[in-house]
Amino acid sequence: MKRIDLDLLGELYRKYAEPLAKVRDQQRAFCRDMRGKMTPQLDDLEAEITYLLLREHRPATVMELGTFHGWSTSWILSALRDNGTGHLHSYDIVDNVVSNVPAELSADRWTFHKGDIRQHVDVVPDGIEYLFVDAAHNGRFARWYIDHLFPRVAAGTPVSVHDVFHQSFALPFTEGRAVLKWLANKETPYFTPSKAKAPETYRAIHALKRDLGLDEPVRTGTDNPMIYFHLPA
Repeated sequence: MKRIDLDLLGELYRKYAEPLAKVRDQQRAFCRDMRGKMTPQLDDLEAEITYLLLREHRPATVMELGTFHGWSTSWILSALRDNGTGHLHSYDIVDNVVSNVPAELSADRWTFHKGDIRQHVDVVPDGIEYLFVDAAHNGRFARWYIDHLFPRVAAGTPVSVHDVFHQSFALPFTEGRAVLKWLANKETPYFTPSKAKAPETYRAIHALKRDLGLDEPVRTGTDNPMIYFHLPA
């Protein structure tokens, strides 16, 4: 399995440029139509990278921990639709997402579970092949899912964790600090498109997008604080 890095993403942006362009247009319209009903949480690079990794890995089962209004959910479901395979299991304590996600995206490829995952870990599906985390951003919750959720997922599985690098470092007592410490102890590398943490990477991806005609923003956020890694053994 290829390491998630700038070289891989360059390959994927080129490979999936045409379908990505269509999804970007779809999401731009979705964001416009849902104004006042949805606050998008993912910035463009992290949303697109998530889409590209899902397209390439073609997971049968995806778990999304934290949905809020459904912006990330719609990106994930778009990738599964375009793959023609895969099912998403989403978890959150609020169910705004249910009324926001378009029916043509959810179709028969999505199951939403309402409730605190810490009290319902028994409903986590077997065979997770992509794990997307964007829920509570405190260190306590991160330590919980490191101890109780990560062991249920096979080594090598791609993982995304949001809101780690809004600055060039992860703040104390946050989810990001806990996850980064755990990855360091596991000697596991991660990738981030964060403008603050990895400005050269951020600029390189935008230069590639300009070359591919993908430079018109979908939304205005520019932090892109997400990290990506393969789950260590």
